[in-house]
Amino acid sequence: MTAALPVAARRPSRRARTTARVLVAVLPLLLALAGPLIAPHTVDTPVTAPFATSGDGALLGGDQLGRDVLSRVLHGGTLLIAGALLVAVVTTACATLIGCLAVLRPVLGRVVERSADVAILLPPLLGIMLIALAWPGGGRWAVIAAAIVLGTPYAVRVVAAAASPLATAGYVEAALVRGESTAYIALREILPNLRATVLTLFGLRFVEAVYVISMAGFLQIGPQPPASDWSLMVRENASGILLNPWAVIAPSLAIALLAITVNLVTLSPWPPAPQRRR
Repeated sequence: MTAALPVAARRPSRRARTTARVLVAVLPLLLALAGPLIAPHTVDTPVTAPFATSGDGALLGGDQLGRDVLSRVLHGGTLLIAGALLVAVVTTACATLIGCLAVLRPVLGRVVERSADVAILLPPLLGIMLIALAWPGGGRWAVIAAAIVLGTPYAVRVVAAAASPLATAGYVEAALVRGESTAYIALREILPNLRATVLTLFGLRFVEAVYVISMAGFLQIGPQPPASDWSLMVRENASGILLNPWAVIAPSLAIALLAITVNLVTLSPWPPAPQRRR
């Protein structure tokens, strides 16, 4: 009885820490998604002089055309988050499926490993430029496609490395003896034991997608003016950083805050999933 009390006492604090971590990530996401509803001005209407400082109806001053910086920052995160979320979901799903199948089929595993080794060597910026040139009218979709193509090989290696020890577990061998299909074993026997790995991988892919899409936006590959994209705002207002630093600092902080909060949640230790026993 007395030995069990400290463990029971620790459980509420663990749940509280988990809830706090989730809120830390959810609040910036909600703020970015709800930004267009609370923005004081429209994104394309000049309200101040170019690069005006804070005040005169603009809390963070004006940008290079006199548009409200705060309003553009509140509008600029929606498409970035949506694109990064799409990249993270597709990349994680594809990598999880391919990685689990690869450890059960050695021939497929070798093909996946060699293909991933070649794809990982391709610099992300070069890959983005190649896909953008091959798809001139793709815009933001071309950047999203590039992020998925470039991120999947590394993610497959991560999942395959985590699933490899499970492929020789007793319950997997029992499923093979019963004659279960490869898809069944991958999805029902191996995948449930990779919960922590998949959650961490999802967070890493989301953060990586934020950086890739932001880098492309800074290079004007994807979103084009007058879009209120955070990375595009940094590029457009760099020339006036000494006149109104908030025109550059605010979108930069928004990108950093989004990436850091999601990273803190997904990289923190989660309770391990219970092992399936047969």
